[in-house]
Amino acid sequence: MTTIDYYFYSASPFTYLGHQAIVDVAEKHGATLNVKPVNLMALWAVSGAVPPAQRPAVRQRYRLIELQRVADFRGLPINKQPAHFPVDATVADCSIAAIISAGANPLAYMRDLFAATWANEQDISDEATLTALLKKNGFDSDEILTAAKSETVAAIREQNSKDAIDADAIGVPAYVVEGEVFWGQDRIEMLDHMLASGRSPFAP
Repeated sequence: MTTIDYYFYSASPFTYLGHQAIVDVAEKHGATLNVKPVNLMALWAVSGAVPPAQRPAVRQRYRLIELQRVADFRGLPINKQPAHFPVDATVADCSIAAIISAGANPLAYMRDLFAATWANEQDISDEATLTALLKKNGFDSDEILTAAKSETVAAIREQNSKDAIDADAIGVPAYVVEGEVFWGQDRIEMLDHMLASGRSPFAP
């Protein structure tokens, strides 16, 4: 069975915009999604990227257009300038890692978590928000959030970040199949084509 390593940061708008699409592609091909939240700042420190507010004005303007364009293409709502962004998504990320460590499926929770910032004006750094989303998806919020703040789960996210860097993931979302990295939700259709065609992975 094909495995897709799925690297993401919970506060990323492009992670939100690509989430259901990568879930659908994995289901289409019977592939396993290996869900791996990362510290985006660690990836950017290697790839040379900077937060949106530190980018030239022309790139900031283009990003706002791109968010609307992708949302329209994916059929998703988008607030291009949400009230709670930028935001520290560390605990949110780690709540996903905690769910996986407990042997449960986080994908529906991830969908709601990502939409919280970009569609629903919710603050994902607020544990009350996480608690409500966890309960909505049938999880024991106390158990998951306690685990999310543990050193064990923090180490998982750190290792995921190292794995992403080793895979040459420039940012998030990034999807890796057989060593070939697809950076950005706009590469999902190319990943779909790879799996459909059965071609061998490309390398530098």
